[in-house]
Amino acid sequence: MTDEDSGPDAAADDVADGDGDDAELTYADSGVDIDASEAATAALIGAVGDSEGDYAGLLDIGDRYLALATDGVGTKLLVAEALGDYSTIGIDCIAMNVNDLVAAGVRPVAFVDYLAVEDPDEDVSEQVGRGLDRGADRADIELVGGETAVMPEVIQGLDLAGTAAGLAGKDDVFEGVAQPGDAIVGWRSSGIHSNGLTLARTAATRTHEYTDPYPYDDYETIGDALLEPTRIYTDLLDPLRAHGVHGAAHVTGGGWTNLKRLGEHRYVIDDPYEAQSVFRFVQEEGNVSDEEMHRTFNMGTGFVAAVDPDRASSLADASGGRVIGHVEDGDGVAIRGLEL
Repeated sequence: MTDEDSGPDAAADDVADGDGDDAELTYADSGVDIDASEAATAALIGAVGDSEGDYAGLLDIGDRYLALATDGVGTKLLVAEALGDYSTIGIDCIAMNVNDLVAAGVRPVAFVDYLAVEDPDEDVSEQVGRGLDRGADRADIELVGGETAVMPEVIQGLDLAGTAAGLAGKDDVFEGVAQPGDAIVGWRSSGIHSNGLTLARTAATRTHEYTDPYPYDDYETIGDALLEPTRIYTDLLDPLRAHGVHGAAHVTGGGWTNLKRLGEHRYVIDDPYEAQSVFRFVQEEGNVSDEEMHRTFNMGTGFVAAVDPDRASSLADASGGRVIGHVEDGDGVAIRGLEL
């Protein structure tokens, strides 16, 4: 979406006031307050003590690090439940974990899952398992076990989460800090991925059902568009290492503000990937502002890396990405006329 007059950027020109279906929708309105969530996370970290690593926890085991990342699928599960299609959520579960390891410079090697259900269902479990197997194949990792818990007094429907383990030599882990003057290389997302679904679901179901026809040509139903599996970026690890990237970011919760995890600089994104049609649909149906969209969703770019400018084009060519911006002194993220 490089043209600011098309796509999601143009969908919220006229924001109506009020409490009806035309009222501007925010992530907080739909039930997720990012500021409150970050404060709660900080409180948890403060209680247990700091761990080494940002995207993954790093354990020094001598000549290398053992890294662990844990995450779940989130409210994307409610879309799967509505459609009765659980065949792709296992891909999401693995992707959300291994992508964080890649952002740290760690090679994922193994995964364990945790499936909690209200009632055991053989067909649902088989679908979940099929997705996990496909995700592991895409990520080139081993499924080494898991746990299924039946908890009718705790769980409504089901919840799926997991933990990925990875290994990295101590010189392989990314510094995680960008430098002014760095180029920013980006890689396309596959769609919404598995973040911001509470906002996306709320917007999509204001006047529609998940089974309603999707208004664009990409998918058959609205639910199909929301269920598009998260892209797995493990194939980027070798090119990232070979080009000496200073840091990488998986664009997940918090949208484009994730770039601030690479340090307090100004990140100028002047050539982002075009956002997929699902973002236009969510923005139009929810009357969501451009800023809220970019603070919540990846908007077409799922992974980024900061690298020396003289190595950026080579990295992009070697990995199917492209140079989308640069780092400079200052603060915030500039993208599509917005200052985040």
